[in-house]
Amino acid sequence: MTVTIPTTKPLNAHAACETCPMNRHLERLGVKMDNWDYVIALAGNPNTGKSTVFNALTGLRQHTGNWPGKTVARAEGGFQYGDERYKLVDLPGTYSLLAASVDEEIARDFILFGQPDVTVIVVDATRLERNLNLVLQVLEITDKAVVALNLMDEAERHGLQVDPRRLARDLGVPIVPMVARRNEGVKELLQVVHDVAVGEIQSRPHRIRTTHHQALDRAVDQLVTQIEAEFPGLPNVRWVALRLLDDDAQIEQAIRDGSLGDLSRDGSDTAIPDNLLIAEVSA
Repeated sequence: MTVTIPTTKPLNAHAACETCPMNRHLERLGVKMDNWDYVIALAGNPNTGKSTVFNALTGLRQHTGNWPGKTVARAEGGFQYGDERYKLVDLPGTYSLLAASVDEEIARDFILFGQPDVTVIVVDATRLERNLNLVLQVLEITDKAVVALNLMDEAERHGLQVDPRRLARDLGVPIVPMVARRNEGVKELLQVVHDVAVGEIQSRPHRIRTTHHQALDRAVDQLVTQIEAEFPGLPNVRWVALRLLDDDAQIEQAIRDGSLGDLSRDGSDTAIPDNLLIAEVSA
């Protein structure tokens, strides 16, 4: 497969600025971007073949350690595609990003605050209903996602038919069918990751716009308006509002200390007044 790489390297926030907010967050999360052009997060439920995908992409170019301040193991590696160097960070296997466990907290914080250039979500083609819970939560946080539809051979063996094109249309992000243990779909995944990272693919992910609960929707709308006023350009404002209503202590702290402003597209660095956190939902 021949890939044409632009002669002018695309501007990438992680590679272009050693002191920018995103790189500061990556440093706190234990990830150094020296000599790397893009950072890729690898997410997924346990037992989806995520580690197999990681090994297929990185080969022996990887090392392991612990997440800073945690006893949870972390693996990261790298690969080169065309003229670009990619750092791949394997997030803990989780079923959600609700930060109900240390693993979920690590995965959520990395995707939200680390702002990887692409998040690859590995799913099991035989258990899509279970796996899509995590996919939809990731898509609430970031537009730059790719779904690696793994274990397609197992789905076929069980008589299951999965339509990747329909799934891509419904989710609004690229879908790459794979059998990672046979290296099937790896080249296609590399191409799509590259295209998303450099902006050749612009996704419009599916997001839930209503909770079908009038009081909750009003509270979300109220918070969204206030958050947008304080943090213009925040890419995941509705998700932030929902997490505040769920009493997410880390998101509250990020608002109070202004670090949420690092995520704004305009790079503003402000703190929200305490009176923002007043929305209530009646039963």
